[in-house]
Amino acid sequence: MDWCHYRFRSVWALPGAPADAYAALERVQDYPLWWPQVREVTPLDEFSGIARFRSFLPYDLVVTARERRRDPGAGVLEISMTGDLEGWARWTLRAAPGGTRARYDQEVVVRRRLMRRLAVPGRPLFLLNHALMMRSGQRGLAARLTAV
Repeated sequence: MDWCHYRFRSVWALPGAPADAYAALERVQDYPLWWPQVREVTPLDEFSGIARFRSFLPYDLVVTARERRRDPGAGVLEISMTGDLEGWARWTLRAAPGGTRARYDQEVVVRRRLMRRLAVPGRPLFLLNHALMMRSGQRGLAARLTAV
């Protein structure tokens, strides 16, 4: 097992239509407004940018994200990532009773040196850190969609 390899899946129930959730999720530069753990997003060009994340553990992760797929008709947003995390992430949005089902899939390898050194003993904390970040993101986006 590669202790530095992670696969995540989160499913969010969101209010409103999938098109509204999609519009919010494709405005990556606005993530820090509703997702506290996304500390900063700096666009590099129309298709890429640098993002800095920090959840409850005392370290930042910095990645360069590049758009791989933007398909509003299919409800899919996908990026590739390099930097402290290397891999990809994808949002898939579908209509659901009462609103939208947003599925987040991510597959990454940790490249940050400290996290690699602590891969085995730190894994449960890294997983918890990610889960708390995703829960906060869901709450933030739901509140933002309700306020619009």
